[in-house]
Amino acid sequence: MVRYPGRYVRVVAAVLICAAATACEASEPASADTPASTSAKPPPPAPPDPAAVGADELGEVPILMYHQVTADPAGEYDQSPAEFRAELDRLYREDYRPITAAQYIAGDIDIPAGTHPVVLTFDDSTGSQLRFTAEGVPTADCAVGVLEGFAADHPDFPARATFYVNNNPFEADPRALPWLAEHGYEIGAHTANHPDLAGLDAAGVQRELAQNVRAITAAAPGTAVHTMALPLGSAPVDPALALAGTSDGTPYRFAAAMLVGANPAPSPFGPVDPAAVPRIRSGLGAVPFDSGYWLDLLAAEPERRYTSDGDPGRISFPRSSANRLDPRWSEQAHSY
Repeated sequence: MVRYPGRYVRVVAAVLICAAATACEASEPASADTPASTSAKPPPPAPPDPAAVGADELGEVPILMYHQVTADPAGEYDQSPAEFRAELDRLYREDYRPITAAQYIAGDIDIPAGTHPVVLTFDDSTGSQLRFTAEGVPTADCAVGVLEGFAADHPDFPARATFYVNNNPFEADPRALPWLAEHGYEIGAHTANHPDLAGLDAAGVQRELAQNVRAITAAAPGTAVHTMALPLGSAPVDPALALAGTSDGTPYRFAAAMLVGANPAPSPFGPVDPAAVPRIRSGLGAVPFDSGYWLDLLAAEPERRYTSDGDPGRISFPRSSANRLDPRWSEQAHSY
């Protein structure tokens, strides 16, 4: 040790450094990236007992239909921005949470326990539904702007809706469809030119829908068009052509076709007809059986509503509702 003082000092220093590092590792919490930390994470809480939240996933679902959201409502399906926000506020207070039409018909309903799904749909792709500022964001007074603003104020009420568009939608603004697709909105078909499909032959029906799908996918590549809305609520002579067909090499296949009125839709796990899914018209008294009428009725008779159990992999309902279950969904059924 006398002849090699430098080596002796280096060895002692190395020992002290190793000891200090070991002590630090023992005293510091494990990094979030380590396997130990991952295994220590608590499991997500189990959904509550369906009976405790009154779950009934065989109940009715309001699918609301809007046209214009404008400062000067003129049509019977129009609302002002203030009226639309007030309706969103009512839906929120009454524990509705938005899903898309595609999610509805697929039974892909993942909302908190005790809440109710609602589908917001917009027909005709008017400028009042989506218009941009010079900076490329939706204006505060268009339908999307109102919905985005409401969602920002209520993070548990996501900005989610379905837009049924014609060709050259939203005043032919090329930014519109890509923006909707990028922000999680559903884009659905509403035909190329908005004809009365009952007045067209089979080739004409298929041409209108195929051209519409072709325009949507060209404007927003990668977009899958899952549902459609019947212009004027009028079905083709062969209703099956509203769901599937082909024209000029472009096929289309939709999971659901939406009507114009006039009552809540059945549960997707119940007696729903994909070719004729009912919607509720907005109108605030301008049309009979409008959104105000049905929301009042569902509030007065809450047992009619679809109420989530909080578990998207399970379909919960009281035994008294079991007769409404479509047998296709029996493996996921849970009655109480």
